[in-house]
Amino acid sequence: MGAVVMPQMGESIVEGTITKWLKATGDKVERDEALFEISTDKVDSEVPAPESGVLEAIFFPEGDTVEINTVVAVIGDGSKVGKHTAPAAQPSSGLGGQPAPLAPPPAQPPPSPPDVPAAASAPPAAKGPLGRIRSSPLVRRIAREKGIDLAQVGPGSGAGGRISKKDILAFVERQERAATVGVAAGAFPAVPEARFGDYEEEPLSAMRASIAEHMVRTKRVSPHVSTVHLVDCTAIARVRSASKEQFLQQNGTKLTFMPFFLKAAASALKAFPTVNASLDGRQLIKHREVNIGMAVALDWGLIVPVIRNADELSLLGLQRAVNDLASRARAKELKPEEISQGTFSVSNYGSYNSLLATPAINQPQIAILGIGAVRKTPVVINDAIAIRSMSYLTLSFDHRAIDGATADLFLEHIREIVEGWNTPVL
Repeated sequence: MGAVVMPQMGESIVEGTITKWLKATGDKVERDEALFEISTDKVDSEVPAPESGVLEAIFFPEGDTVEINTVVAVIGDGSKVGKHTAPAAQPSSGLGGQPAPLAPPPAQPPPSPPDVPAAASAPPAAKGPLGRIRSSPLVRRIAREKGIDLAQVGPGSGAGGRISKKDILAFVERQERAATVGVAAGAFPAVPEARFGDYEEEPLSAMRASIAEHMVRTKRVSPHVSTVHLVDCTAIARVRSASKEQFLQQNGTKLTFMPFFLKAAASALKAFPTVNASLDGRQLIKHREVNIGMAVALDWGLIVPVIRNADELSLLGLQRAVNDLASRARAKELKPEEISQGTFSVSNYGSYNSLLATPAINQPQIAILGIGAVRKTPVVINDAIAIRSMSYLTLSFDHRAIDGATADLFLEHIREIVEGWNTPVL
């Protein structure tokens, strides 16, 4: 008999939501065959079967959120289909990855009323065997960013009082609700006026809910300002057109406009290190690595995998990275570390024929580049009308850390590289 457990998809991941079972009880499964799909606060992924056999039991239905290392199903020889009882969860202790002894979860206190700050009434959080409050790195990062003492959050909903992401976000929401005298805050305020006439309800997926929380947070945290430059892309359009067939034959991959813009953006980030940064309180953290996240649209949401050390890659290396990450994002094969530690992001909405947009900053970064569609357009050059391949580039930036002049100089750096491109791609 083989137990199927909720895997740990990264150091800071403490739970996952089962979004879809790809096999039913009684089905035959092969080792490494996709068994179910999960969604975490970092990535969606398929979980393979650990061994071949028959899926004899499923302990958690679709939609359930389960702690890591908890047995979610059993694979056997088929003789005990439907005869298993759900075992107790064995969540990680966070101490070397070993399961912690089970302890009855503490009673969860009711939420604080809107007119009373939650911190004033919450009991102290449960502590681990080393006197440390039980929580994940993600929870501690949220607490640090919000200036929250985890001791005031109260016992968490996890085993032994462990504080989960859900617990701290609920605490933050209660604080914000108290500060606004009972007005609902956060990503999901109640809107009774939205329900009228003939309608149906569709719960947000785990990924869509995570996107919603992230977008509300980024707009609340960062004062967004956008600057737009019109860029002549004729030089790269000509190079690409002349080289794309041979590029495909030599390298087995198509040549798009994306690596040209990534190459120019990487150069600009080296020239303007204040853009390749994050804000941590009153500290500007300038990253020495240039890790560019690229937004990938999925049928079920949006994800931003990261091209690490993009400034060290050739045009071919950038194109391969773009294709690989986008392909594996759509196949739900990305690893958590491949969507973390980005220092800057790029959104290529031009691939959907959008001319202009003002993308939202991907926290905790402080800027994002938007690329509009490259279109042949009549323009005036030396008092004459010419047909050129033009694109609008947008830089959305956090005005706490970046001023307009720096943002414009950053885009001018990109424009000069794109318009003056003369480097062969083969």
